[in-house]
Amino acid sequence: MFTTSTSSVRRPELADDQIRALAPSVFAASPLPDVSQRYAFVPTAQIVSRLRESGWSPVLASEQIVRLDNRRGFQKHLLRFQRSDVQPVAGEYSPELVLINSHDRSSAYQLHAGLFRFVCGNGMIIADATFERVCIRHSGFTSDEVIDASFKLLDRVPAITARVDAFKQRQLNDSEIVTFAEAALRLRFEDTKNAPINPHRLLDCRRDADEGNDLWHVFNRVQEHLLRGGQRDWLRKREDGRRFPRTRAISGLDQNIRLNRELWNLAERVANNQPLVLAE
Repeated sequence: MFTTSTSSVRRPELADDQIRALAPSVFAASPLPDVSQRYAFVPTAQIVSRLRESGWSPVLASEQIVRLDNRRGFQKHLLRFQRSDVQPVAGEYSPELVLINSHDRSSAYQLHAGLFRFVCGNGMIIADATFERVCIRHSGFTSDEVIDASFKLLDRVPAITARVDAFKQRQLNDSEIVTFAEAALRLRFEDTKNAPINPHRLLDCRRDADEGNDLWHVFNRVQEHLLRGGQRDWLRKREDGRRFPRTRAISGLDQNIRLNRELWNLAERVANNQPLVLAE
């Protein structure tokens, strides 16, 4: 299925106690008390166990930050899984299964396709245009449905790899590169004129492996800068004359998911030679 890599780079599997420390809500023993009687409670911990038995290894866990005490321990959480029998593609990235759920009725079970790029440690979520997410509502379902859906992802891996190859083959001219950066910046900052950084800063290279004007490398540079933050634009100032601070990393779970998927969708549009409309 994949080009075998000489590198054994993989993310280490998380044990249950490590997941519990990162996202306690995964191990909720019951749903939020005031959910409907029609709410079918299938604990995420049970799904994690079933996925392990089916060859999926959890490699990352996180949960939504909540302010209301009554939601704490039931909030939305995210886990990423890899398979030991799927080789990384050319040692560069590995397909992942992204599971999202909550026990406070704020989210159905969701399965997304993801990629993990080793050189920068970036975890991506692929837009529905490439792999349609699977949503399973909390009403009359069993864990078997989630397991069955996880194997649909394996069937789609060659198509996902083909899209990455298409991104690599699509060379961008200077105008297209700047337009992509402008469109990406608008996904995070609605008013780009007053954003803390210029779109060109999203194109900075943090490492030699990110250099290149093909869509794949441009996409990766922009994605890392938008999600990890840490950039400062000395040429930009607030209306009161003060300089903007460094951009912040995305810490919110929902914003991370949204931005990841929308960035991939932007790349899909460019790969398909569709215009990026930059209406103010």
